[in-house]
Amino acid sequence: MLVILFFPLFIIVAMIIKIDSRGSIIFKQTRVGLNGKHFSIYKFRSMNADASNTGPYFTGANDKRITKFGGFIRKTSIDELPQLFNVLLGNMSFVGPRPNVPAQEKEYDRQQWIKRHSVKPGITGLAQATLRSEATPKQRTALDLEYVDRDSMTMDFHILFMTVKQIVSKGGN
Repeated sequence: MLVILFFPLFIIVAMIIKIDSRGSIIFKQTRVGLNGKHFSIYKFRSMNADASNTGPYFTGANDKRITKFGGFIRKTSIDELPQLFNVLLGNMSFVGPRPNVPAQEKEYDRQQWIKRHSVKPGITGLAQATLRSEATPKQRTALDLEYVDRDSMTMDFHILFMTVKQIVSKGGN
């Protein structure tokens, strides 16, 4: 239902991305999901077309690779909406740890990696709902593992509420 509800927004965003910068509308990247299985994640492209060749996999404040419109869709989390298709495909859930890129495996000890990927990754998670983009990698890891330990429907609804509150009250940041 959310795909249908947001479809007009998908069209508008796609047109603006195409006008704003050259390159594809959708950004596709390999991520790690449930039980370490790799899948393709979909996002609206918010960076220059060659961004993956010109910098790290994490973006920082004032990252020059982010397009003009890309800054807006990142701030409002509109860039994440195509992940609804990942939910439909069964690769992701609405709530769970954000999916890692495979290269991040070296940042975890083996037990943490296995534990973190014992649940489906989510469009939003505890780290995003509490610290948003200000979380350090160490804080994200701790919050992701806390989510796995406390995983429940009640917690998922709480995280969804906190995420919406973050986006609305702070303009996404």
